[in-house]
Amino acid sequence: MRQTIEEKWHQQSEAARTEAQTLPHGKERHALERKARQLQTASQINEWLSSTELKPPE
Repeated sequence: MRQTIEEKWHQQSEAARTEAQTLPHGKERHALERKARQLQTASQINEWLSSTELKPPE
């Protein structure tokens, strides 16, 4: 079975978040946490944009 881009981004987000938790507070941890948030947001936006319920403004 092929993975959707949303699933791939979600997995990458979780991996970055997990790795960040192993690091001490600092620039590297902050960068990984930010990457995780960006990937999660991208996944949600892409899912929303491809929704069949999305309708153009009237």
